Amino acid sequence: MSELLSPDELEAALRAIGKERYHSNHPFHGLLHSGKLDKGQVQAWALNRYYYQSIIPMKDAAILARSSDSEFRRAWRQRIIDHDGTEEAPDGGIERWLGLTDALGIDRGYVTAGAGLLPGTRFAVEAYLHFVSEKSLLEAVASSLTEMFAPAIITDRVSGMLKSYSFVDAKALSYFDKRLYQAPRDANFALDYVKREARLPYQQQQVLKALEFKCDVLWSQLDALYYAYVAPGNIPPGAFRPEAAK
Repeated sequence: MSELLSPDELEAALRAIGKERYHSNHPFHGLLHSGKLDKGQVQAWALNRYYYQSIIPMKDAAILARSSDSEFRRAWRQRIIDHDGTEEAPDGGIERWLGLTDALGIDRGYVTAGAGLLPGTRFAVEAYLHFVSEKSLLEAVASSLTEMFAPAIITDRVSGMLKSYSFVDAKALSYFDKRLYQAPRDANFALDYVKREARLPYQQQQVLKALEFKCDVLWSQLDALYYAYVAPGNIPPGAFRPEAAK
């Protein structure tokens, strides 16, 4: 990029990335949302996705620690509260995700220990944590912009899974209820930030590449799940095997 985009042009470019690359387009999600997975495959998805959920507060703490702007920090720390909960209300996003793995019959200690993870899950999630810790604050914030596209996939996921799977109910999927308003709130804040702070062409390019990277992180997790549990069904040594959770 050699020309500076207007803020609206930058937003349009970001949204175009999401339309093409967001993991809602991955075939694994098509199977999940249409009821074409068995319980063991859904267990594998929930288990591996927990690892991603578990590092979100660490990711946000890394971003928080790098900002010298108290107004920014006050807004951003809400994300940590949303996922970790508080002493008065401990049922944050992580606890609600564990409610899903509980409902699916996976031992909670097994989940929280990170046992049975696919190598692809571990590498992708840890790459994301390294990214937000090592790149510029602008790039770290921009990498969170996948939240712009989250509400649509959440709506499809909840309705599809409730319709298709007898082994989950609304309580098991309660993680997604609050994300329907948390994700747009967080995305709007981050989008305003990058549109304001990306003042030079190279910074705008960094913002776009950061969102592409985050889309790759999410996509690669589903690639790993598809390869191990759908086709060809090659589960790596040490990874979760559905019969082990019964």
